[in-house]
Amino acid sequence: MRIVLVGLALSAGASVSTARAADKPSLTVGLRLQGWYVAEQHGAPDGGTAQDFLLRRGYLSLTGKLTPTLSAFVHVAGDRIGQTGLDATGLGLGTGLALRDAWIAWQPHPAFHVQAGRMYVPFTRAYGTESTFALVGVDLPQTQGGGRGAIFYPSKVGRDDGVVAWGAPLRGRVQYRLGVLQGVEGSANPGSSLRLSGRVSVNLLEAETGWFNRATYLGETRVLAIAVGFDRQSGLVLAGATDQTYRAWTVDAFLDHPIGRGALSVEGSYVDAHALPLGLPFAGIPIGAGARIGYLQGGYLLPWRLGTGRLQLYSRAERVFVPDGADTSLPSAGLNYLVRGQDMKVTADWSRAPSTTQPASGALTLQAQIGF
Repeated sequence: MRIVLVGLALSAGASVSTARAADKPSLTVGLRLQGWYVAEQHGAPDGGTAQDFLLRRGYLSLTGKLTPTLSAFVHVAGDRIGQTGLDATGLGLGTGLALRDAWIAWQPHPAFHVQAGRMYVPFTRAYGTESTFALVGVDLPQTQGGGRGAIFYPSKVGRDDGVVAWGAPLRGRVQYRLGVLQGVEGSANPGSSLRLSGRVSVNLLEAETGWFNRATYLGETRVLAIAVGFDRQSGLVLAGATDQTYRAWTVDAFLDHPIGRGALSVEGSYVDAHALPLGLPFAGIPIGAGARIGYLQGGYLLPWRLGTGRLQLYSRAERVFVPDGADTSLPSAGLNYLVRGQDMKVTADWSRAPSTTQPASGALTLQAQIGF
């Protein structure tokens, strides 16, 4: 009996110590880099092949936890550092660094979080939930900022300032995100109206419960997610027209599933947008006009190893449907050599590069990615 009592006392003491340790503030540092070489047909001033070395993404992140329910995330970034002809220091584009994400989060329950600060717009899957260091291809869809493209919705390099409530109830089978954000600012928003964005995802297999998802899980889990999203801001001045309402909705689906020793990743999305505050110049869509956008992408992780890593083949078909003009097609294909999953990989990619001054041309991108 005495031995049992001593054992219970030691167990209780260990539990209290563990709980106290878990309550202590913590800080986690992360570093991720993507280096690119891009060769683009007809991209040089003389009409020849343009060649460019750049740091596509250099991200330093800090994740702090003050209590079990209160945390913060800060992400300092440089995007397209060294890209020819790009210099937007304040945004961390081409030169300089910028505060890309920064929020304080309160999580009283797994089904309810509140984040206040700068973060992803809770709208699309690709640039609303997925980490850009866990993509299936070399970059995002070109209508969401990938390659030489542009983001179709208003943002601060894919983010916005505001408050987002989100969570994953029903054991993660459903995830919701609802945000009140700044959206369009300045003279284009004379009444200072706010933006309302949201999405709801239903997970039919295993759950995705985090803020950042992946575009490929490399056979580690089984995910089938179907989602809808919306984005809206009224009272805008677009192309000289007053009292305009930007509105867009999307539906997307994502499947990631092992196949034997390999794995399949498939993602598709459709967007219907009206009164675009930024337009899509490379597709011939001016400010204030509407557009329909769709893409379908897939990747297959080969079942065998090649040296120290594995190969993953991928392709994407992306299309901008123009109401009063020619549609724009943006295909891409490539392969990843995954040495340590997404933490160390090399990618070779071919894509059709958009252009506002000449017909779309082919671009070869070579990428080296590393993360800690």
